Amino acid sequence: MRLFDFTLKVNGFDIDKAKIALAEIQAKNDSEFETYIEDQKRAIITYHLEHNSFYKTLGKSIDLNDWNSVPIITKRHLQQPLEQRLSDGFTPKNVYINKTSGSSGDPFIFAKDKWCHALTWAEIMNRFGWYGIDFNTSKQARFYGIPLDKKGYYKERLKDYFSNRFRFSVFDLSDAAFENALTKFKKSEFDFINGYTSSIVQFAKFLKQKGLVLSQICPNLKVCIVTSEMLFDDDKSLMETYFGVPVVNEYGASELDLIAFQNLKDEWQVNSETLYVEILDKNNTVLPYGEEGRIVITSFFNKAHPLIRYDVGDVGVLSKESTLKKPILKHLTGRTNDIVQLPSGKKAAGLTFYYITKSVIENDGNVSEFIIEQLALDHFKIKFVSRDELSPKKRTLITSEIERYLESGITVSFERLNKLKRSKSGKLKQFVSKL
Repeated sequence: MRLFDFTLKVNGFDIDKAKIALAEIQAKNDSEFETYIEDQKRAIITYHLEHNSFYKTLGKSIDLNDWNSVPIITKRHLQQPLEQRLSDGFTPKNVYINKTSGSSGDPFIFAKDKWCHALTWAEIMNRFGWYGIDFNTSKQARFYGIPLDKKGYYKERLKDYFSNRFRFSVFDLSDAAFENALTKFKKSEFDFINGYTSSIVQFAKFLKQKGLVLSQICPNLKVCIVTSEMLFDDDKSLMETYFGVPVVNEYGASELDLIAFQNLKDEWQVNSETLYVEILDKNNTVLPYGEEGRIVITSFFNKAHPLIRYDVGDVGVLSKESTLKKPILKHLTGRTNDIVQLPSGKKAAGLTFYYITKSVIENDGNVSEFIIEQLALDHFKIKFVSRDELSPKKRTLITSEIERYLESGITVSFERLNKLKRSKSGKLKQFVSKL
């Protein structure tokens, strides 16, 4: 039984149909593909202008014959209750709902219709297939976070079981935790590693310290695929040396799709099948290939929720060798997280704060921006911009969540600001260590 495919179908995601649709898009020649892109751009705008009151308000001055008249959507536009952003006929009960990680500092809740999400999975499975990975049969070593509340914890563990994967928590990156991980690799026939870059780099450093090559311990291992954070050349070299397999770079956004994936020619190939990626300057003018600017993306198939010319908050460059059918991402600025260090000597991934903030972000758009600064081993400051002041109850809840995910004895202070300072890339780095 193809259990992963079956699980998607049970949840309403027609993966078989999505795989066929993706193959048909990929089979188009260059001329057909150009027509396809223009048709999809017009179709998704037309749909939302007719069926989405949120987008009707935003796109009052759109001229369907002038793509440049289409407004840029920012994360700020989306910081309002989800129900106000859904298209006609869609409700929280018949769509896929999730929250952004908040790594940009602008968290929000988003939705995808089920067909759109099925195509997302078809795209992911297609790209992983380049490296011989089949989600139905290949066993995954997953370096991700996991909710610590009982319901969330067991829900993720159940998903892991049906997805043929074992999760290594990124909340503890100590040598003791990695010793346990090493034992698991010795006993399990993992086909691939997938997860947060910084956490996997720490595991590679542990292997270097031990003088071990992971593929000699786990001969089934084929590839390591990293995501969510910047992959630096020296870290990639370190991982390939001590894992003994290729390291592949993935760039995605949960609210969109897989955006770019390193192909077998070591090119960061952009997803042109379900997304339309543009590079814009500060005046929202489209830049030619080879020039650096803001990454703005249109989701072709999300009818439940408009993500049209959506500014993802990153800066990048499309290679001069790019074509409409095969864009190549030459460079990406940002997307890196530090390691949290604690008084006990324990370490955790900076993205730990994603799970903390995710558990307290409400669907009311009150907190619009936040960053966490580590000022001392036992002192963290949360700087935030909000419509209303955080109540003592909410502050206590956030503090207790930080202690629950990290360790007790931590001091948390809060600073409410009118505006947070952004990096050159235009992003807010969610976690900053001052140590």
